[in-house]
Amino acid sequence: MATEEPDFSLVYKENNFEIREYGPKIIAQVKMIGNFDEASNAGFKALADFIFGNNTINSGSKKISMTAPVVAEPSSEKIPMTTPVLAEEKNNQWLISFVMPKEYSLNTLPKPNNSEVVLRVLPKEKFAVIVFSGLVRESSYDEKVKLLTNFIKKQNLQTSGSVQIARYNPPWTLPFFRRNELMIKIL
Repeated sequence: MATEEPDFSLVYKENNFEIREYGPKIIAQVKMIGNFDEASNAGFKALADFIFGNNTINSGSKKISMTAPVVAEPSSEKIPMTTPVLAEEKNNQWLISFVMPKEYSLNTLPKPNNSEVVLRVLPKEKFAVIVFSGLVRESSYDEKVKLLTNFIKKQNLQTSGSVQIARYNPPWTLPFFRRNELMIKIL
């Protein structure tokens, strides 16, 4: 069975670059402190714990299906798009998110037992995206951010917020089979 991904309309595509429009969606999100790897791992564990049953609904709990991607983004909106945020020596705050399956509304989702897991409804949004394979490391991140920045300038787009890192595959997937994306909201 395929892993559910959020629906989007493809507005424009050029090589590995896309402009997408996503409909409203619900996310489960945690804020973590640390470098990218530490925060991603801790955030993933907290969110997985929630969807695997550490939640409450009708005096019980319920397992929620896993979706893709897992999204990580620096929690500060003041970080410029070109700042290398993956540097190992930095202790950044990260927002780690899972998109909830489409079958749920905010009223029908189980409530997280962990107070650090927050459920949020996101409105319809547009993103500029670059799709790539491999591992997300500082060198590949910096290179992809530069490419995405050039695409955005070429398209005369205005951005909002920080770059989101979307990873679609489990950690045991061979790097050349992995699908990753850098995404930034556009106005």
